[in-house]
Amino acid sequence: MRMMKSPERLPGGLPAREFFRDHWQKKPLLIRNAFPDFRSPISPEELAGIALEEEAHARLIMERGGDYPWQVRYGPFEEDDFLGLPDSHWTLLVQEVDRWVPKLAGLLERFLFVPSWRLDDVMVSYAPDGGNVGAHIDNYDVFLIQALGRREWRIGADPIADERLVPDVDVSMLADFEADEVMTLEEGDMLYLPPRIAHHGIAIGDCMTLSVGFRAPSYADILTQTLTRAIERMDSGERYADPDLSPPEHPGRIGEDALRKARRIVRHVLSDEHIDRSFGALVTESTRGDDPVPPPIEWTPEGVAEALREGGRLQRFAPNRFGFIPHADGSTSLFAHGQVFWLEAGDADVASLLAGRDVLDAEAFADALDDAAVRSLLARLVNDGHVELLEEE
Repeated sequence: MRMMKSPERLPGGLPAREFFRDHWQKKPLLIRNAFPDFRSPISPEELAGIALEEEAHARLIMERGGDYPWQVRYGPFEEDDFLGLPDSHWTLLVQEVDRWVPKLAGLLERFLFVPSWRLDDVMVSYAPDGGNVGAHIDNYDVFLIQALGRREWRIGADPIADERLVPDVDVSMLADFEADEVMTLEEGDMLYLPPRIAHHGIAIGDCMTLSVGFRAPSYADILTQTLTRAIERMDSGERYADPDLSPPEHPGRIGEDALRKARRIVRHVLSDEHIDRSFGALVTESTRGDDPVPPPIEWTPEGVAEALREGGRLQRFAPNRFGFIPHADGSTSLFAHGQVFWLEAGDADVASLLAGRDVLDAEAFADALDDAAVRSLLARLVNDGHVELLEEE
């Protein structure tokens, strides 16, 4: 069974270990010519076309030329929305463009030196001269790739703990930003920014930037997911009980025995195994309504295996939201778009294959297709829409 390995170097050649040691969530990094002879896989016209789609997540930020300064308009847009725009000082931003442009999805492969479950999407922005979204911070890591033209970046040196924003504007724009460094990115250059580093990018002529963003769930998100899943699987009839109760020293005192029972209840429900699986589900779930789409017909396990053996393959639903956690007993939890599947020890390699980037065909699965449990899992993944079965034509 084929198994992929993580890249050892960043685009541009910097060793990944050196990057994590010196820069990841510590300080910015500019890599000149990270993508030599780079040609953008999408044109401004194609980006505008995606912004017309009903499922697209698009914004138009008008520093000038809108109904008021810094107006934000939300898609989906109509073609007329792009007619009559001023010659400068506006920006079109579209999230998850990797869903629409296969070459951008392939670009994410270059960033698998970071665990794949941390990858979020590729956002693409286009701006004419002067276009920008104001000085701001992000709560996640981001790699900014200059795809077309040039952009001037003004960045801060240290993370901002408590930002002060310009009041009464549509965008979250820092009120008192002063840059510590100014740089101009050319096509193929790449800038890494840790979370909460202030930055302000301004287009120099026609400009397009690819933003590779990363997931960073909040503590509240993690707790909410963990507790919600715990409550869903609990027996609602179970209640606190104290058959060994004895008279209290004071009727209002909550005794140590009661506190120990309460702690045991919580620790029993919120076991390490439950927390692990809840976290895995959280960081692989769909974030912008990009839920998997089931096929028009239901596939049987035998039908899936036969189609693969006859030259078919499985295509992961985009964006790729697979992950896995190996357990001490050899079993594995597989996560797909927030759903959890359990594999026995003998089938654990299938989880790492599905959560990788290799082609999913009969050769990849090899003898695993002879396993009834694996065939059943693949049929569930197909019928739930996590993978699409593409038959040999």
